[in-house]
Amino acid sequence: MEPVNPRGRTAEDGREGDRRTRGAPFRVECCRQVPEGAEKEVAALYWEAFGRKLGSALNPPDTGRAFIAAHVNHDRGVTAVVEGKVVGVAGYQLGGRALTGGGVRDVLSTYGLFRGLPRIAVLALFERTPKQGELVMDGIAVDARHRGGGIGSLLLKEVAAIAADNGCRRIRLDVIDTNPRARALYERHGFVAGHTEQTPYLRRLMGFGAVTTMYRPVTRADRTDGGVR
Repeated sequence: MEPVNPRGRTAEDGREGDRRTRGAPFRVECCRQVPEGAEKEVAALYWEAFGRKLGSALNPPDTGRAFIAAHVNHDRGVTAVVEGKVVGVAGYQLGGRALTGGGVRDVLSTYGLFRGLPRIAVLALFERTPKQGELVMDGIAVDARHRGGGIGSLLLKEVAAIAADNGCRRIRLDVIDTNPRARALYERHGFVAGHTEQTPYLRRLMGFGAVTTMYRPVTRADRTDGGVR
């Protein structure tokens, strides 16, 4: 990995995860934004990773992906780009804004009053407000063909740099009990479990029965002097 300008990093030694090209090197550019025109790609990645959870509020899938794409906050996502295509994204909340936007009016406009009201109640379950000096991560999604090539780690390091450059003291995220691979990635990058909330009432609705909140302190080593965003 080679640091470049404050907008992101590049990695020369990625490995393609698809069987047809396994072991083939690829170049990854990591940027502190969602590129204009890549909203649908980001929405597709998010839906692939979190569709079971998001579907309870935003189904059917085509409508859900379109809703996410239409309300992307470009400056609240870190993206991994290979050959001009977004293959990974990490969303975060900072300064009262997150990667995915869209308020009550947007939901009602898309789904109508009677279908929209219960969806708003479900979306409220996803709300997480950062505390003072805290950056909250919304999750990481990597294209299946590029998993195992270090893209998740690249995104996490860039999010940590953003947190440091904005004077945050720690990063917070939630990981569900059905995603041990994500939890292992977070632990490798210094995240420690704080507490676990049992949510059996969400298992049938969203596919998981417990949520663990994890924390990672922000250190001087994370800084890139990229400036406050």
